[in-house]
Amino acid sequence: MLEFIRTHQRLMQFILLLIIFPSFAFLGVESYLRMSDKEPPVAKVAGQNITQREWDAAQARQIERFKQVFGEQFNQNMFDTPEARQGVLENLLAQRAMSAHVVENHLTVSNDTLRNTIAEIPGLKNPDGQFDKQRYQQLLAAQGLTPEKFEAGLRHDLAVQQINAVVQGTAFSPKSVVARVSSLNQQAREVQELVLTLQSFRSQVKITDAMAEEYYKQHPAQFELPETVKAEVVVFNPDVVEDRIVVSDADIKTYYDQNLARYKTDEQRRASHILISAGKDAPAADKVTAKAKAEKILAQLRKSPNDFAKLAKENSQDPGSAERGGDLDFFGKGMMVKPFEEAAYALKEGEISEIVQSDFGFHIIRLTALKPATTRPLSEVKANITDEIRRQQVGKKYSEMAEIFTNMVYEQPDSLKPVADKLGLKIETISGLTRKPTTAYPKTAAYNQPKFLSAIFSDEATKNKRNTEAIEVGPRFLIAGHVIDYKPVTHSPLAQVRQQVEESIMLLETEKLALKTGEAKLAELRNGGTADFSAAKTISRNNNSSTPPPAVYAIMKADANKLPAYVGVNLGGMGYRIFRINKIVEQPADQASAKSEEQQVNEFLAAQEMAAYLGVIKKRANAEILKPAAVAKAKPETAPAKQ
Repeated sequence: MLEFIRTHQRLMQFILLLIIFPSFAFLGVESYLRMSDKEPPVAKVAGQNITQREWDAAQARQIERFKQVFGEQFNQNMFDTPEARQGVLENLLAQRAMSAHVVENHLTVSNDTLRNTIAEIPGLKNPDGQFDKQRYQQLLAAQGLTPEKFEAGLRHDLAVQQINAVVQGTAFSPKSVVARVSSLNQQAREVQELVLTLQSFRSQVKITDAMAEEYYKQHPAQFELPETVKAEVVVFNPDVVEDRIVVSDADIKTYYDQNLARYKTDEQRRASHILISAGKDAPAADKVTAKAKAEKILAQLRKSPNDFAKLAKENSQDPGSAERGGDLDFFGKGMMVKPFEEAAYALKEGEISEIVQSDFGFHIIRLTALKPATTRPLSEVKANITDEIRRQQVGKKYSEMAEIFTNMVYEQPDSLKPVADKLGLKIETISGLTRKPTTAYPKTAAYNQPKFLSAIFSDEATKNKRNTEAIEVGPRFLIAGHVIDYKPVTHSPLAQVRQQVEESIMLLETEKLALKTGEAKLAELRNGGTADFSAAKTISRNNNSSTPPPAVYAIMKADANKLPAYVGVNLGGMGYRIFRINKIVEQPADQASAKSEEQQVNEFLAAQEMAAYLGVIKKRANAEILKPAAVAKAKPETAPAKQ
């Protein structure tokens, strides 16, 4: 099973993607695209169409998520395949089917769960740890959302997550299975190796002009010079807006005055108490007894007020404060039950109350300290207010300027100069752009992003020489381009690439010879032949030294019931290798590895359970793919055309 997980990593990625439904992210909420009914759907689910643009947008979101997870190790080529795009569409169908399932069955989460989730969102707490409701509303407004809309979406997503957790929780792996998998995974085998290198066959290959010409004709893509574009680009992002925002002292003072409550701290009181328990449902006789005891203690305190801490330790039935002499630390209004609060706020510092009855019993309260209400001065909070105003103004100004940017590059399509002049932007000229990101430019450059490159290589841009639409290549990061020069695909002449052609032919021919010779030798060995093998070495899945992974897989998969056993592995450019398996080497149990393997098995089974559940949900929702990835062509994700 672990071999399956290792050798089907791409499949596992898509299974795991089906388990995660991140349709909302607080700082970057992206609503589903609403397309015209005239656009033909690529899939249907739960009575709704999925369009090509929605598919492309889902692909872009997934790529962006993996970029954030893997950073520099991210390889976008993994997602530029029909299989990868098909997986994205399947995932999108699963999301929509699950969403329909949640709505149809009225599944939801409690208000407490929703509140707790929102409260844990980073950046939404004041320095005192209290939830900043105003900041929360401002951030939502900057994303074009109301609290009601955001919370409805979040509540929906939390319901989906609960389903995921419950379904995956039904998976379990018997200990006997885990033990067997662990034993196989830790098993080692003693082997000897016979290597047939490609180098040893080069002298047998004679390359003719006819072979070179034929290879050149059959593999034109290898000798293509890709189409390139020279373009002007303008970039618009919050940095452009930031430089234009000036926060005046008057703005700061007005904000301070309007939000004065945020900078006030109410009066707080510190008290100690002695509690004689008698709950509200306690029998009347118990209450009488408890009150009598409290009155007796109060009488002692009237005589010796300084004995309060001592008497609290001896008599108080509040386990949280008794050991501290009844100390409850500082509290504000609303933090204590009403009778207790009213009594505590009626006392002067050092005074002891009469008997106070609450739902918990009978209290004797002593006020020990006061913290008067305070207001933080403007000078202390000025920097924070300046930042807050700046964020608000940048958000508002960005929206205004972004709309101008988007409209002008579309409405004045023959040049970027009008929008650059209007917004004070710099026009930059970039040469040598190709359809895919190139190492010639920084990975993070806006003009080196797939969405922009798709737009700049569109027929509208290259043939009609019109501006691209405003392309969002990152959060609040827009770029538009205008083609200056376009060079179509060309091919290097055979004379220029003759050496490359001959090396390619040599590789193919020597691989054929190595495979043919290796298979013949393998058959001979299995029939009792001999060979000059290397010295014996021990191979396991976790310790395989320099042995290539395909060879390790073949060695560990081979039937070892009858030894010696022989395995042949074609390694392409690395030649052909034959392994003689001499014996099985039992390894001592590795508890750490066994535990890790058990977790892998459990995760795999959980993923299978979730995939099966989603299969049922999709079937009930009549999910149907109308345009498989093999025939679907990705289109640039751009702003909708203006009507």
